[in-house]
Amino acid sequence: MRLNYSMTPVNDAKAIKGMGRDFNISFKHAVVICDKVRGMKLSEAMNLLEAVIALEKTIPFKKFNKGIGHRRGLGKDNIAKYPKKAASVILSVLKNIEANADYKGLDNERLIISHIQALKGISRKRRKPKGRYATWRTDLINVQAVVEELE
Repeated sequence: MRLNYSMTPVNDAKAIKGMGRDFNISFKHAVVICDKVRGMKLSEAMNLLEAVIALEKTIPFKKFNKGIGHRRGLGKDNIAKYPKKAASVILSVLKNIEANADYKGLDNERLIISHIQALKGISRKRRKPKGRYATWRTDLINVQAVVEELE
């Protein structure tokens, strides 16, 4: 099965692709994290996501921010959360890309995330317990990323 990406890199020799499929995470959290991480260096993005998992830094919510509490001391970005589950999943995708870069022989300090995107995947349906008639629906998320090396 061939995996299709939303973006094709300019130079395939200096680009690394990575994809994670069928993650059980919040779509809104994944979109906000991808918006924050896009354009950053790979090492900075991984450090940010590790800090979010350790509850040291927050992710500002510029989209999907209805009903989110404010955080004191953040200044302009005071509408923020700690999306730990989505951050750990996206961090695993970025670690996969880092391993691909090592295999390809590229310099990890010069890698910039040029494209990262969260997409809606399949919707899995399950029966409710105890013989109930209605079903539960679980929406799964796909994350794809392209990292390019600066010249």
